Amino acid sequence: MAATIHILKLCVGAEKVEDLLAWQATARAKGPDGLPRHVTRMWPKRADEIAGEGSLYWVFKGLILCRQPIIRFDPVDRGDGINRCGIVLDPNVTRVAATPKRPFQGWRYLQAGGAPRDLRQGQKADAPLPPQLESALAEIGVL
Repeated sequence: MAATIHILKLCVGAEKVEDLLAWQATARAKGPDGLPRHVTRMWPKRADEIAGEGSLYWVFKGLILCRQPIIRFDPVDRGDGINRCGIVLDPNVTRVAATPKRPFQGWRYLQAGGAPRDLRQGQKADAPLPPQLESALAEIGVL
């Protein structure tokens, strides 16, 4: 069996996981089924390997901080003639070990072996660190 493939994406306009959660709670961020989705212009060539198995790992200000399981990929038509891909996400967000990631455009595939580990259950309840401090700690390998 092949290893799980994930997607890595910058969370533009958000500084912390709570910003992503607030956005996904809005009606605009949800599809007709009420699930959050991220709409992108490109359709992953490996969509069949990812849907139902992989997660979308979110990068905030140079750090991978959380992931969301990818349920499926839906076509999105906004009436402008451009075919888009709606990445339909599980609303449950799992925080991961803060992992530095340089900026990039679009999205990237992420092999399961290169994915940050999930944080322990008790760590999820901790108050989030300021992004600058979390970045500095991750950079030196403390987080």
